[in-house]
Amino acid sequence: MTARILVVDDLEANVRLLEAKLTIEYYEVLTAMDGASALDIAAAERPDIILLDVMMPGMDGFETCRRLKADPVTRHIPVVLVTALDGREDKIKGLGVGADDFVTKPIDDVILFARVKSLVRLKAVMDELREREESGRRMGVDADGAGRLRGSGGRVLIVDDNDLQTDKMMTHLAVEHRPVVEADPAAALIAARGPVDLMIVNVASAGFDGLRFIAQVRSNEASRRTPILAVVDPGDRPRLLKALELGVNDILPRPVDPEELMARARTQIKRKRYADFLKEKLDYSLEMAVTDALTGLHNRRYMAGQLQGMVSRSGQGGDPVAVLVMDIDHFKAVNDGFGHDAGDEVLREFAVRLATNVRAIDLPCRLGGEEFVVVMPGASLEDATRVADRIRRDIENQPFPIMGGAEGLTITVSIGVAASVAGDTPDALLKRADEGVYEAKAHGRNQVIARAA
Repeated sequence: MTARILVVDDLEANVRLLEAKLTIEYYEVLTAMDGASALDIAAAERPDIILLDVMMPGMDGFETCRRLKADPVTRHIPVVLVTALDGREDKIKGLGVGADDFVTKPIDDVILFARVKSLVRLKAVMDELREREESGRRMGVDADGAGRLRGSGGRVLIVDDNDLQTDKMMTHLAVEHRPVVEADPAAALIAARGPVDLMIVNVASAGFDGLRFIAQVRSNEASRRTPILAVVDPGDRPRLLKALELGVNDILPRPVDPEELMARARTQIKRKRYADFLKEKLDYSLEMAVTDALTGLHNRRYMAGQLQGMVSRSGQGGDPVAVLVMDIDHFKAVNDGFGHDAGDEVLREFAVRLATNVRAIDLPCRLGGEEFVVVMPGASLEDATRVADRIRRDIENQPFPIMGGAEGLTITVSIGVAASVAGDTPDALLKRADEGVYEAKAHGRNQVIARAA
């Protein structure tokens, strides 16, 4: 995944070195030599990441970061502060002004690219969410999203058998998150399948193979998308590189620095929550595309797709399929006499009774207005007719409560029934059932008419 990266440093040699390293990895690089220029370029070019040196004359990296995070145009851009090797105070101060991550000088290429890749993924999901929210606002939809997604309050699973190290991590993580420790890799694999926002794995654990554990997590469908922060000795290059190859999201060097631990945990948890939120939004959008908003039943689009497949299979020697087409009698009088709110109440109650009177495998749908359809896989004409009459009696016998009144409305329904035959099409099947509805209406309503081919 490529990205546009803005490198900010007052020393030209540092800028050129970082530019060369990033360009070799096919990143597009923008450069600035001071804080003011960085602010202008960030606002105009909207880079994906900003690598910002802390020590600059005039406007230093902290003030530059503070201004970037205060500007609505640039606040969503991840900022990585470049600090001195012993710059623990710089890291704490950087967190206070909104920095998303840190790298220390001299810059380790492997660590740098691990940080960059992690933040590029975070920026990608953040951008997608922002675009969806903006689209929602343009359409007048309340797109509740990024404002409530934070990197705190996460469920963190620490997989480590080093008691001193885990005690230290637990103490600091508990300030913002809900950490638990599991020293047994088998038990940890089970725990990883549950609701976990972040896993922290000591790849140099004495009692188990941390790399193998990571591989098992990544091979399991339930846990493969969970972010993993690998605790690694920076001098153990083979293990560090293997952890990245296996798919860990970030590296936490030993000895564990509390501020660095907290910063990296926030970044990974925030990224997971954005990704989860986008998936939920997508699932919801897909569901709404095939669901009737008023009744909760499936809509015409979904019914048509399902019926097409069932009729095709029936025509090739599979089980038959029957349909019930129904129309609420005198529904216009309900809307005219009691208002559309009362009409909506009737439709919702009708949907409930319809769904409770069909089989679990049947597909009740709302076509629109007061028209409903039930698709019944494997049902004969006789079976479908019996179900239709049961629905008709339930609708007629129990008044429909409306507007909170004690007395309800008496509602009836006319139903047409048809079952598939050789050579049928979905349209032909629905047409026969619809003709049954018209015949029921013509003979006084509140009837079930079955139409054979």
